[in-house]
Amino acid sequence: MTDKADAELIEAGRKIFAGDWQFFWASPSIEALPPMKGVEVAFAGRSNVGKSSLINALTGRNGLARTSHTPGRTQELIFFEGPTPADGKDAGLRLVDMPGYGYASAPKTKVASWTMLIHKFLQGRANLARVYVLIDSRHGFKDVDHDVLKTLDKSAVSYQVVLTKSDQVKKAELEETLAATIAALSKHPAAFPEVLVTSSRTGNGMPELRAAMIRLLRERV
Repeated sequence: MTDKADAELIEAGRKIFAGDWQFFWASPSIEALPPMKGVEVAFAGRSNVGKSSLINALTGRNGLARTSHTPGRTQELIFFEGPTPADGKDAGLRLVDMPGYGYASAPKTKVASWTMLIHKFLQGRANLARVYVLIDSRHGFKDVDHDVLKTLDKSAVSYQVVLTKSDQVKKAELEETLAATIAALSKHPAAFPEVLVTSSRTGNGMPELRAAMIRLLRERV
């Protein structure tokens, strides 16, 4: 893709995410999902990996997704809907905040319920264009992350890894984590090969992530 095309996608992403994003649905069970409409992208990750902070940074709205210092707080699929631009272009994008996984302190029955909800959502959502799997730059892949990637492989869902909290590690350490992440993904042919590096606090990587979602939206419409 040319630099001009990249710049156009980044600008389109800036415009759509500068609009009025709103919470519009919470699904505690697969039976309570909203009707399929538009193009959805979902965010998955271990508890406390920074999903809510990332969504807030993407949309420029600090209070849109609820953040918490208590891991495992999000227990439902939370849907956010974007604005319809005046020209009608790039409309219909939805963001889905998935329950954090790998939170050992939650009751086992609750963890099993979350896991079942996530798996059913991944396998039955035709308008789900991509899952962004968030990995903490300070820690890299954990065993539970590999388990989730295997689930995504089986579900035939397009997914891409996003490193979060990149501002909290030294450059050399970040480069090591990035290289290790790319190497691990080579064992998952269903994974999108490019890894995005982000920081919700500094905004690093947000233009590229927004542009990636605009590209997905246009491919699906």
